[in-house]
Amino acid sequence: MRRWIWLLGGGVAGAALLMGVLSRTPAVQDAVFARGLAARMEPAGTGLLEPDALRVLLCGTASPFPHPTRARPCTAVFAAGRFYVVDTGTGSWNNLALWGIPAERIGGVLLTHFHSDHIGELGEFDLQTWVAGRPEPLSVFGPRGVERVVAGFEEAYALDTDYRIAHHGADFLPAERGRMRARPLDPIPAEGLAPVLEREGLVVTFFRVDHAPVSPAVGYRFDYRGRSVVVSGDTARSAGVAAAARGADVLVHEAQANHMVATIRDVARAAGRERVAHVMEDIPDYHTTPVEAAALANEAQVGLLVLTHLTPPPANGLLVNLFTRGVREARDGDWLLGDDGLLIELPADSKAIETRRLR
Repeated sequence: MRRWIWLLGGGVAGAALLMGVLSRTPAVQDAVFARGLAARMEPAGTGLLEPDALRVLLCGTASPFPHPTRARPCTAVFAAGRFYVVDTGTGSWNNLALWGIPAERIGGVLLTHFHSDHIGELGEFDLQTWVAGRPEPLSVFGPRGVERVVAGFEEAYALDTDYRIAHHGADFLPAERGRMRARPLDPIPAEGLAPVLEREGLVVTFFRVDHAPVSPAVGYRFDYRGRSVVVSGDTARSAGVAAAARGADVLVHEAQANHMVATIRDVARAAGRERVAHVMEDIPDYHTTPVEAAALANEAQVGLLVLTHLTPPPANGLLVNLFTRGVREARDGDWLLGDDGLLIELPADSKAIETRRLR
């Protein structure tokens, strides 16, 4: 028996040694690299664009707090062969690229408001979808002030744009397609829904939320083939969100665990970190707690509540339990704590809600 164990161990060691030698051989390195590239050349996310369902993909679920794996706020909605991005938080483009989403099929960007964690990657969305072959300027919807945001990003990227056209050629990268087109949502109704766009059966509307002193701030509703999803944006608990989400299949709602924020404040103050404590003192009044979001989802009778823009974003199971304390008791229906890569599929003309993860 010992002889067989010795021989088996020697065989494993020999195989490992051989693999180590081969991995340093240029021809093997090149072949492995080419094979890996070939597997990625067919965009993995193409199926998300099929017109048979309304689909929601969380491409960023964090907040301004740092987190090792979560990007900042971004929700992508797929319908009628295109995808629409609600907010462009830092790191969110990288996620979409890793998941193989066909960038040229972007239908537009919809900004809820202009806090840095919601707009930080707008320039990359414009650049990357243009290079991928976007056929027209990128429409950027948002409350009044979106013109300034778009103009600022275009100016910041102006030299980069010139360099790329000079390098690749104007036929390959037409300058006019690389522009963004600001589409201000003004006036914003005091209550109710107002139109954003209609395209091939998709209807997108917007509504006012309460994120004062950030004003105006909005959320969005998407309706397609009998299915619906609402994205709240940043807001204190708002009757406007409840009204907009009435009967929706999915409500993607921000969530801030104020009991955790209070602990951060107290610990920071005890440590002499008064600036951190000051910020933690200020932020509870313009966000919604997880339990409040659960109650709102009950009121609106939504099928599935998904919590996002998590403040602070939990990094392990213990913190997840702390973050969601009380939600299970408060929520009458289904709910999920969002994570980057969560995909929600709503088959057309159905009541089914299917969820899976892209990673």
